[in-house]
Amino acid sequence: MPKKKLIGVIGSGTCSEAEAKTAEEVGRRLARQGAILVCGGLGGVMEAACRGASSEGGVAIGILPGEDRQSANPYVQIPIVTGLGYARNVVVVKSAQAIIAISGSYGTLSEIAYALQNDIPVIGLNTWSLSKNGQVDQSIIPARSAAEAVDMALSLATG
Repeated sequence: MPKKKLIGVIGSGTCSEAEAKTAEEVGRRLARQGAILVCGGLGGVMEAACRGASSEGGVAIGILPGEDRQSANPYVQIPIVTGLGYARNVVVVKSAQAIIAISGSYGTLSEIAYALQNDIPVIGLNTWSLSKNGQVDQSIIPARSAAEAVDMALSLATG
């Protein structure tokens, strides 16, 4: 039996209604494709993506920053307690075979950087863009919709 793909969904712990709707659709589509969602396990984008995956019978893993598994959003089936604070961002990224970044703040930016350093594909939905020395860096692959982001993540998933 082929192994399921683990796809990371990253974004802010607080988000707009539109961002939550996008994240929920990403979660639903990942579950329908048989992928396992990996995220930071808290609120905002993470909770919305987990809610979407859960609504389709999918699996959501939450890599938690603290010591309390009860801090996971209610849609996380597998809470992983780390006690690492923001350092858990490395665990989220290294657990995934591709990353979908939705919006996000500096924590999301750190996860994007960890992914790119480790050759893990990053698909962006209204998230950060990068430039270096005035030149646009194309490392984050832009997606126009949740469907496109999920399709790209699944086709580019490494390992």
